Amino acid sequence: MRALRIAPDTAVRELDLPVPGAQSAIRDHIGATGFVDQGLYHRQALLHIHGEGRVIGLAQNITAWALASAWRGIALYPFHGPVVVTGRAEDGGVAPLDDDLAQQAHAVAQTVRETLEEWCIRPPASNEAALSELLAYVAQDMAPNR
Repeated sequence: MRALRIAPDTAVRELDLPVPGAQSAIRDHIGATGFVDQGLYHRQALLHIHGEGRVIGLAQNITAWALASAWRGIALYPFHGPVVVTGRAEDGGVAPLDDDLAQQAHAVAQTVRETLEEWCIRPPASNEAALSELLAYVAQDMAPNR
């Protein structure tokens, strides 16, 4: 089953999850031994997030945050650690990720990488300005006909 793993360093890797045992494989890809949060930020996708990522000090995942924020249309709370993105079945369960959503995730990762590189040369005026700037760029990635 097609899925993506988004790392805190902006790397996005294609996954082929086993159909029986997808939840266990997701837990392994996230590095969680306990609870995995499941977030619904797009009606056709699920984000699987380390349940204790912030508490145990995992790095913020700006790419996953930007993707979920763009899908929801608002700036969300930060995500920590690797995130696995899957499709969402009609019954709310895990399903293969469709091509359009995978393409959006890859585009957002590229935008985040480019923006972070630019900020090394031209730092944003504030954290709020940085978040607004990044979300504006990512919104362009989500625009139809892109």
